[in-house]
Amino acid sequence: MADMKFSEEHEWIRVEGGIGTVGITDYAQQQLGDVVFVEVPQAGRAVAKGEAVAVVESVKAASDIYSPVSGEVIEANAALADAPGEVNADPTGKGWFCKVKLANPGELAGLMDEAGYAAFVKTLG
Repeated sequence: MADMKFSEEHEWIRVEGGIGTVGITDYAQQQLGDVVFVEVPQAGRAVAKGEAVAVVESVKAASDIYSPVSGEVIEANAALADAPGEVNADPTGKGWFCKVKLANPGELAGLMDEAGYAAFVKTLG
């Protein structure tokens, strides 16, 4: 399985063959609480690193989901429209948001590995 990288905004990306699958971390879904609605991006949309690509609404708040890389959305997880709870149940599996064809794989170097992200979360108290 490909290594996961993490952003300070609590998104993860798993890259295989130049395609990155994007979702939110377990920490993020815990902070949100029960997810009740997800809006995913349209396939074909160009996104810039740090740009909002999806919206999650929970019982607590609505939050933007940011792309950890630049590229083109090639697939969105349409199943989340009918089953937004997958974000809570399986945030790093079935709860993914979109797949992005990377425009600049070098952007991955600016993201944290799993150990770095775990250390970052500990600083949040």
